[in-house]
Amino acid sequence: MERLQRLMMNSKVGSADTGRDDTKETVYISSIALLKMLKHGRAGVPMEVMGLMLGEFVDDYTVNVVDVFAMPQSGTGVSVEAVDDVFQAKMMDMLKQTGRDQMVVGWYHSHPGFGCWLSSVDVNTQKSFEQLNSRAVAVVVDPIQSVKGKVVIDAFRLIDTGALINNLEPRQTTSNTGLLNKANIQALIHGLNRHYYSLNIDYHKTAQETKMLMNLHKEQWQSGLKNVRL
Repeated sequence: MERLQRLMMNSKVGSADTGRDDTKETVYISSIALLKMLKHGRAGVPMEVMGLMLGEFVDDYTVNVVDVFAMPQSGTGVSVEAVDDVFQAKMMDMLKQTGRDQMVVGWYHSHPGFGCWLSSVDVNTQKSFEQLNSRAVAVVVDPIQSVKGKVVIDAFRLIDTGALINNLEPRQTTSNTGLLNKANIQALIHGLNRHYYSLNIDYHKTAQETKMLMNLHKEQWQSGLKNVRL
């Protein structure tokens, strides 16, 4: 955990805290990161799986997730174990050797078949990440409900208890970005907008990467190469 703390503390550079978060803040997920999360989640069904997200906090409104790596944990029900510090440290060392200098910007885990929300265990895990960096993000992906052309995924961050006590809005609103997104009923039941809030998600995808994602669940890997011009 000490190694993770150093990595996330370093990621604060260039992302000064200006007060409350903004509803415009968006998590941009690269195609390779999205592909890895979906493949990892599908491989773990019916168990939950988890991993760490690498990237940077570009500014007060932008979180870039450029890559992810899986952690050896798995769990049943709606929770996974805590982060394996030894595995995480070794993985980051190997990434450094290949010239990858991205920081840990949060974590992801799967909810196979029961939607995107945070359980009480997930909230505690996210709390430990936010103690290291207040802008850390928790991404939840449902590999079962994700079908061709549609990815069931959401990103969350905890609501500051101080804001709750003082009856303040957890975030400031400076634009209409994300205001038309309808809240998930399951997430509302499990504490959305009471214990945590949802962040906007967007993807950086080329036409070829879109075709790759559309062919993610083909039974044979060769099927994904058909009708794709290189």
